Amino acid sequence: MRYLVWILRLVIFVIVLLFALKNTAPVDVGLFADHVFSQVPLIVVMLAAFVLGVVFGLLIAATSMLRRRREINRLRRELARAQDALEHPQAASAPVIPDTIAPLAPL
Repeated sequence: MRYLVWILRLVIFVIVLLFALKNTAPVDVGLFADHVFSQVPLIVVMLAAFVLGVVFGLLIAATSMLRRRREINRLRRELARAQDALEHPQAASAPVIPDTIAPLAPL
């Protein structure tokens, strides 16, 4: 399985490399306020768009990852408290006998 993954990665890399080599033509990139970059290679523009997409994707994924990490830490603390309670039972866990017994309510 490990070799299959590496072969797949190599195939994808070769396809992306060939795509990059076919798209080296210079293009004009227009930004806001009529600011234009002239003669920028198309592959640079596509690479910049890809990198920005990856960065935004990671930022969005980071929020859920942090939420999961907080939940895992909370559950670990709760588990440690429960294990501690099992290992060291309190002396007050003996049944409490009241001085008087309340009568049962009639049905």
